[in-house]
Amino acid sequence: MDAQVATHEHAHPGPALYLRVAVILFVMTALEVLAFEVSHRPSMPLHELVQPLLNEILIILSAAKFALVAMFYMHLKQDSKIFSGLFVFPLIIAAVLIVALLLLFSYLRLLHPAA
Repeated sequence: MDAQVATHEHAHPGPALYLRVAVILFVMTALEVLAFEVSHRPSMPLHELVQPLLNEILIILSAAKFALVAMFYMHLKQDSKIFSGLFVFPLIIAAVLIVALLLLFSYLRLLHPAA
């Protein structure tokens, strides 16, 4: 019976790769905090550039962090492609919906600026 059962194991990354991913996540979190601080302090350089794009910057950075966590710490990168597809497809739909809503509200803000 044991000969019929096929054990299929994937090679998991070592501690060095997990440490690199953790450092990348730390840097991305620091960039999120920096973007927030720059957008809320007019005296800081790049305030005029970052302030109107703060939501988009934070969404992109948090989505990238989420993808890294899902791929490495949830082991989606080593699992079957069907699991990755079942996990990623709804996220793509949600991302498209969020971008569409951001565009809609930006358009409405242009049409009806706050007094």
